Amino acid sequence: MARFAFRTTLPLLLLAVLVAPGCGNNGQQLLSIRLTPATADIQNYPTSIVPFAATGTFSAPPSPQPLTSPGILWCVGTSDGVCAGNISTAASVDQMGKAHCTGLAGTVSILAGKPLPATIPDQGQQLKIFGVAQLTCH
Repeated sequence: MARFAFRTTLPLLLLAVLVAPGCGNNGQQLLSIRLTPATADIQNYPTSIVPFAATGTFSAPPSPQPLTSPGILWCVGTSDGVCAGNISTAASVDQMGKAHCTGLAGTVSILAGKPLPATIPDQGQQLKIFGVAQLTCH
């Protein structure tokens, strides 16, 4: 009897393992993120707010497509995908992708991506798949 149960459940288990990764996202996997504009100078924006947009490229159609919050995290950080954390930067960005300068001068990296779980609260989050744009503040 135990052999019969094993023979009938094994194929079902294998089927579940093969189908499960596609659940919830129609089999799509996010491959890359592109931010627009790729570069911006705050002087060219009369409202002093730069509206960045994120577009994701996926493994299956429809692709590319716009990415919106809460699916992605926006932050100021480094070009290797690490958000700044609790430090002062020349700009900040909200979760809608709208960036503004904070009064400091310099060029900052605006990031949008999928975050890895945070390990240390005061450090910035590491993004696993992300896009980068540059914002110059004066």
